[in-house]
Amino acid sequence: MDEAITNYLKRKYNLLIGERTAEQIKIEIGSAYTLDKPLTMEIKGRSLIEGRPKTITVDDSEIREALGESVSTIVSAIRMALERTPPELSADISDCGIVLAGGGALLKNLDQRIREETGLPVCIATTRCAAWCSAQRRFSTTSNSCEGFRSSRLPCPHAGA
Repeated sequence: MDEAITNYLKRKYNLLIGERTAEQIKIEIGSAYTLDKPLTMEIKGRSLIEGRPKTITVDDSEIREALGESVSTIVSAIRMALERTPPELSADISDCGIVLAGGGALLKNLDQRIREETGLPVCIATTRCAAWCSAQRRFSTTSNSCEGFRSSRLPCPHAGA
């Protein structure tokens, strides 16, 4: 994703940025689905044309465009995995949903994009405990919150432990 942002800014603005800057852009204004409140960010890099420092302002829609192929690849991989899943497990996935874990799962609205594309419930494990618990327990249809989860219906027996 960071490389996609770097390439996008190079192509569109002739601006060279470093890896840390690309990651910061992804964290601050990157998203997989339209945000409720538009975000902008001032980006500093080196002009490829003039060879000197340059500052530009980009908005979240541009970074979403830059991340489009990466996000589509993730969604396609999920769809492919779901298509190859045995029927017995498919029923469990339909009941329990998909749990996203790891740094990439924290991309804003990735859960919403996957939910829209698959029609399945999706939540994000924000702690290792929550990721482990999700493998051990089913979503609770009566609970709407869980420590360690965002957009979750999964109780976590180890929360606070």
